[in-house]
Amino acid sequence: MTDLDVGDVAPEFCLPDENGAETCLSELKGNHAVVYFYPKDMTSGCTKEAHDFTEQLDTFNEVSVPVIGISPDPPERHRKFIEKNDLKIKLLSDEGHEVLEKYGVWQKKKMYGKEYWGVVRTTFIIDPEGKVASVWPKVKVNGHVDSVMKKLRELLG
Repeated sequence: MTDLDVGDVAPEFCLPDENGAETCLSELKGNHAVVYFYPKDMTSGCTKEAHDFTEQLDTFNEVSVPVIGISPDPPERHRKFIEKNDLKIKLLSDEGHEVLEKYGVWQKKKMYGKEYWGVVRTTFIIDPEGKVASVWPKVKVNGHVDSVMKKLRELLG
């Protein structure tokens, strides 16, 4: 479970996108932003989540809310993932897990009796002042983007 809760200051980050260009959270201040963490490009759940955000991106853009996905995959893999799936959202690479750890989403997981470290799918809405406005730990993909948009509409009034 993430250590960050509503009202906490969202940890600053600067990470490369699929083209190696750096994006920093501080650049987004003044607007709400959706930052979601996901385990791995090209997997079924992560592909569905990215498609769902892409399908509703116009709605997020209408209210000036950027959507940023972050995973430990390298920029080149993000580029292939974006091209293969015609994604329109920004994907950032955290190969060293520094941001994943700051947000509390790099955790011990268990599958088939084996423990390993990985990303726990989690979404945050960051408010215009850089604080956590909402958090979804251990996200289930189906219906998630609708839930994020509903909460965002509440926050925006």
